[in-house]
Amino acid sequence: MIDVGSPAPDFALTDQHGNTARLADLLARGAGAVVFFYPKAMTPGCTQESCDFEARAAAFAGEGVAVVGISPDSPERQAKFADKEGLGSLLLLSDPDHRTAEAYGAWGKKSLYGREFEGVLRSTFLIGKDGKVQGAWRSVKVNGHADAVLAAAGGAAAPAKKKAPAAKKKAPAAKKKAPAAKKKAPAAKKKAPAAKKKAPAAKKAKAGAQR
Repeated sequence: MIDVGSPAPDFALTDQHGNTARLADLLARGAGAVVFFYPKAMTPGCTQESCDFEARAAAFAGEGVAVVGISPDSPERQAKFADKEGLGSLLLLSDPDHRTAEAYGAWGKKSLYGREFEGVLRSTFLIGKDGKVQGAWRSVKVNGHADAVLAAAGGAAAPAKKKAPAAKKKAPAAKKKAPAAKKKAPAAKKKAPAAKKKAPAAKKAKAGAQR
């Protein structure tokens, strides 16, 4: 198993474009390379990992570092993977007999649901221009991994996106309805009392004429 300070095994593998890619050629053109091994194209974890590296490809390029993904998938499947996920900045290499994975110690026994089998062990290597391993990550957990590798390569990790602030609380309910209209004005005053009784009949005629 190779480790930090060990010479990185060279390889010559077919990429998603049908061309042969060699580690020695990549190192001759830049300052280094990131080589990450993933189990299978177009599966959830491998998709996230590859997209995370793609999102930081410009930052790696700024450090002169090429980013290379390797899996047992055929070149045709790698091409479909690249087209579907927009992985145009990455070299995706086919390692069908897993010899390169074995050379890097990225192939071995795995278990799933109690079943043991052999397969790719998710691993990443940062290789310097001198061809020596500068960083090695094994049993990789995908979340945050690309940023950790970028930081080791001398680049700045992408800042975590801040969550949007929670929506403001709803405006307070509308004010209570205006108080009911004032009670109706009291009924009109009772009718004025009936006109005074008619004046008493004229005094009886003056007592009969004086006797």
